[in-house]
Amino acid sequence: MNAPWKAGGANGREPFAAYMCDEASLDVLRPVANELGWQTERCIRGGLRSAVQSLSIAASPNILMVDLSESGDPLNDINALAEVCEPGTVVLAVGQVNDVRLYRDLLASGIHDYLLKPLSPATLRDALSQAQTAFSTPKVVDASDEKRHISTAVIGTRGGVGASTLATSLAWMFSAEDKLSTSLLDLDIHFGTGALTLDLEPGRGLTDAIDNPSRIDGLFIERAMIRANDNLAILSAEASMNAPLLTDGGAFVQLQEEFRQAFEMTVIDMPRSMLVNFPQLLAEVNVVVLVTEMSLASARDCIRLLSWVKSNAPHAQVIVAANKVQAQFAEITKADFEASIERKLTLLVPYDIKGASNAAKLGQTFAHSNRASKAGAAIRELAHLVIGSADAAEAGTATKKTLLGKFDFKAMLPKRDKSAAPAKAKAKGKVEAGGKTGR
Repeated sequence: MNAPWKAGGANGREPFAAYMCDEASLDVLRPVANELGWQTERCIRGGLRSAVQSLSIAASPNILMVDLSESGDPLNDINALAEVCEPGTVVLAVGQVNDVRLYRDLLASGIHDYLLKPLSPATLRDALSQAQTAFSTPKVVDASDEKRHISTAVIGTRGGVGASTLATSLAWMFSAEDKLSTSLLDLDIHFGTGALTLDLEPGRGLTDAIDNPSRIDGLFIERAMIRANDNLAILSAEASMNAPLLTDGGAFVQLQEEFRQAFEMTVIDMPRSMLVNFPQLLAEVNVVVLVTEMSLASARDCIRLLSWVKSNAPHAQVIVAANKVQAQFAEITKADFEASIERKLTLLVPYDIKGASNAAKLGQTFAHSNRASKAGAAIRELAHLVIGSADAAEAGTATKKTLLGKFDFKAMLPKRDKSAAPAKAKAKGKVEAGGKTGR
């Protein structure tokens, strides 16, 4: 409700409205409203629920006063009010309960101020004047005070390579080990496993956002996201298979914008098909983690995705992570894979089926339940690489001393003599043709 003020917010909206439960409060309020140049007809008999009913079919006023005296659950009712209030509305609450905890909870929910009954003209006048000031003063954000935010998209080259496993593990590590406020956005609308991995019910938050993108704001994010721990919140869905995804992608972009305001880290579990339909999703992403396996099909699609990211999101730092690595059973060798994609693999995560099974049984992310394993250590290194690569991008230089910043991918490509060149061409040709290498 106390969303950032926007210029031109008073475009046709009433300057003031009040919904009070008793005539005594209205008798005090009407003269003060008249002094401030507001219509006394906008001082209406009725409490918070009357306000919700009225505002569900009419525009919100600039300043709204609601009476909580008849509300059995003020905080829940305030959330209902938030759903019908337009951004920028300044809300004053009035009630009979003198409780510091309630006062703090109401302020945290977006209320501008809470006044106790019986109302006095002086107190009421001061509160309404302050509300006017709050509404008419744009909120200027100092760039130096802006919260740092890193957005990371985790994309699998193929289904089953473990992109969701790495996405949930990264989100958990950022929140639990680095103590950063983190959001996890699972964009597999019908078959996402983000909530399942964290042993949570996905809720309807993401589908509601897709159906009603105009409702997306800070309060919507607070209500719709599900808390996994003190620093991690997840937004996911298990949409019906009879409900196709009908959106232009605007809801996803708006969600990312709200995440930038509310969190320090965002991890997006992004199916590769989303890039085809909504290329704008990477517009504000800082780091792209391409998750692959050591197979011909993954090498082919890794080449295509690297080219796509270079063309559509050149600002993003790219990390190529090979997951479920079993050198002795790999379809193609690491050297041939790197020659095919024409860059070094940034990271290799060992295959650990026992660790994955244990994590599933415990209802925990892989990184959480396998902290001491080699795969867990590799994922921890990946988390450091994400933060380090974002630092390098912000500094605008590749010489920044971070793990990823030290890599010069072109210089690190194997130098082959003329006799080795045909072998490289042969390996790459097999990938592009979709053939299989002999062992």
